Amino acid sequence: MPDSLFTTDAMREVFSGRARIARMLEFEAALAQAAADASVIPRAAADVIAGHCDVANFDIAAIERSMVRSGNLAIPLVAALTKHVGDGHDARRYVHWGATSQDAIDTGLVLQLRDALALIETDVGHLAATLAKRAREHADTLLAGRTWLQQALPITLGLKLAGFVSTLDRHRERIAAARERVLVLQFGGAAGTLASLDDQGLAIGEHLAKRLALHLPDMPWHTQRDRLCEVAAMLGMLTATLGKLGRDVALLAQTELGEAHEPGAPGRGGSSTMPQKRNPVSASVAIAASIRVPGLVATMLTAAVQEHERGLGNWPAEWETLPEIALLAAGALAAMIEVADGLDIDVNRMRSNLDLTQGLIFAEAVQTALAPTVGRDSAHALVAGACRRAIAERVHLRDILARDAAVSGALDAATLDRLFDPVCYLGESRAFVERALARYPATG
Repeated sequence: MPDSLFTTDAMREVFSGRARIARMLEFEAALAQAAADASVIPRAAADVIAGHCDVANFDIAAIERSMVRSGNLAIPLVAALTKHVGDGHDARRYVHWGATSQDAIDTGLVLQLRDALALIETDVGHLAATLAKRAREHADTLLAGRTWLQQALPITLGLKLAGFVSTLDRHRERIAAARERVLVLQFGGAAGTLASLDDQGLAIGEHLAKRLALHLPDMPWHTQRDRLCEVAAMLGMLTATLGKLGRDVALLAQTELGEAHEPGAPGRGGSSTMPQKRNPVSASVAIAASIRVPGLVATMLTAAVQEHERGLGNWPAEWETLPEIALLAAGALAAMIEVADGLDIDVNRMRSNLDLTQGLIFAEAVQTALAPTVGRDSAHALVAGACRRAIAERVHLRDILARDAAVSGALDAATLDRLFDPVCYLGESRAFVERALARYPATG
């Protein structure tokens, strides 16, 4: 399990050993009551079994140790539950009635995922709303847009942040859609037929799903693992977005740029030897998660190739992998929420950095203005040559262009001045920001 730097206490609790067993006991209690609902076992027996499904009464460590011999957690848990019900009690023989180990383990995991997705969805919403607020505040804040790590064209900070808002909104849609497919009951018995329940298997399944507030799938999915792979891939995409946000923040915080920084606080982002350091520690957490998660997603996809009706080592490969993906995603989310809530933005530095290239960042604007007169190819060659001279002579590009007869014949001084004003070459930046923030109305 990731340490506290890379996850949250809330998500750690969702996937704790205690919570895992509690969710499996929730399945066992609901199973007994569902069997009674279908008149398959006595109601009194079901009540006794359900009454003993309190995780507080179980030795978690002992059950986990026993898993080494049994091969999965359900076997020692069912044995412990049976023991709690008590020798000589009629209810004892109805424990785990009609189910198999995978039913308890998979359904327990689904119940954990329900809690995990609720936490993830809340935090994604928080981050999106915070970034939307910042994007609206900085819809007109000038910033150098960068491609291949070099200045390309002027953009706005609002445009950059709105891009993340738009992406996070899609992640929220994916979470909502995945919940419908993923939060389903697993109940199939030994080979997915529920044969031990005669003709009452589906009836019990319906009652069981209702009691657990899960969807009843069309059939058991013991070796059809697409649902869990969907969660893994979805969280992988989310973590990639968070890693990109962390990467962009870290790059903006570089000494040579100094355009934005993580929130400062005593002891935050410090160095053990350099007092001046202000390291982007939260960005580092998100980036680290985005590096670790893809391999885990690949493990889930690989594990999905399972044998016949019940898998061998591939099913156990999921048990720690999917929780770790959720834990890392939660940690990356928490880290970037902290950044977004307190992002330290240097608007003046952003504006001054636009001047670093001595006007080269406006080369496309000039080329576009010249093209209708001299043709696009000629305009490109003309401006490219002017850029080379500006670099060689260390002179502002506007001055080079003003001395060129071909340019001055097509563009007057006032037009040149406008072409070197970043506000005049932002295209649809404002419109894109407004479109991305449509679901986040401006507040006074």
